Amino acid sequence: MANEQQKREVGEEEEQVVNPWEVTAKDGGKIDYDKLIEKFGCQRLDRSLVDRVERLTDRPAHVFLRRGVFFAHRDFNEILDVYERGEKFYLYTGRGPSSEALHLGHLVPFMFTNVFYENMVKVAKCVTFNKVVGIFGFTQEDHIGKISFPPVQAVPSFPSSFPHLFPGKDQLRCLIPCAIDQDPYFRMTRDVAPRIGYQKPALIESSFFPALQGETGKMSASDPNSAIYVTDSSKDIKNKVNRYAFSGGQDSIENHRKYGANLEVDIPVKYLNFFLEDDAELEHIKKEYGAGRMLTGEVKKCLIQVLSELVERHRQARAAVTDEMVDAFMAVRPLPNMFS
Repeated sequence: MANEQQKREVGEEEEQVVNPWEVTAKDGGKIDYDKLIEKFGCQRLDRSLVDRVERLTDRPAHVFLRRGVFFAHRDFNEILDVYERGEKFYLYTGRGPSSEALHLGHLVPFMFTNVFYENMVKVAKCVTFNKVVGIFGFTQEDHIGKISFPPVQAVPSFPSSFPHLFPGKDQLRCLIPCAIDQDPYFRMTRDVAPRIGYQKPALIESSFFPALQGETGKMSASDPNSAIYVTDSSKDIKNKVNRYAFSGGQDSIENHRKYGANLEVDIPVKYLNFFLEDDAELEHIKKEYGAGRMLTGEVKKCLIQVLSELVERHRQARAAVTDEMVDAFMAVRPLPNMFS
């Protein structure tokens, strides 16, 4: 039975590969998110949940919720139940960029959102090699560090991993905002949690921030031409957007005026969907560009302005951080009781 399941997953991976280490669409196409929901067994984050967020918080939902950037979830409705009862939960997210500088895709969890040894041992004892092979597709060629890492990523899901923050709150719920490629880690975690006495973590999962060249994968910090870094200058941003950002516009102005742009593949529009705050302005751009009344150069110019302002705000905030502030933040010290 396990072999049949692995064969089915291999067949699916021939079409597209989505796991914590690799994201590749089939034959240069787009990532099929509907297929990922079906394969991973998570749920679609629909409008009813977004409406409930707005009702409970009495404010418009975050742009990433309104525009479907976060499109899937596991038990997010239960986290909303917790919030509605006036109870607390905590967020678990993280960053592990593969280069010295963050790129724009790393900002998504930020904008939306002691030692783990004992819990790591508990998780590791509950997960067999056959189990992780089925979830992650490990092979005999994978190194032991890769195979042993899932428990490390799992344990911040459990409040007992933070006894100085959550003393006596072992049943506190955890919400994890992450991209969909991280789902396998927490599918494993959710399976283990009840067996070691903890609540299952809930997830809210985003689509990928695409590379400049197109939606065949996600932006990579290790490929400088696929990414815009938060350390890039306005000149760098202008050059990268104009040279590398894949356009859905037509091959001539005449054809563009006649047929309009293909918004489904246009990277500048997709980036604006992430970072242009004004819903009305975004819809205006989509309407005019899709109808051919706005040209690719005009859309790229708008994107360059939005990204330059975003990166400049980040640069100023980063420049204001002193060594003394970093030392104080990282110092070993008692942290406040979150429930006092």
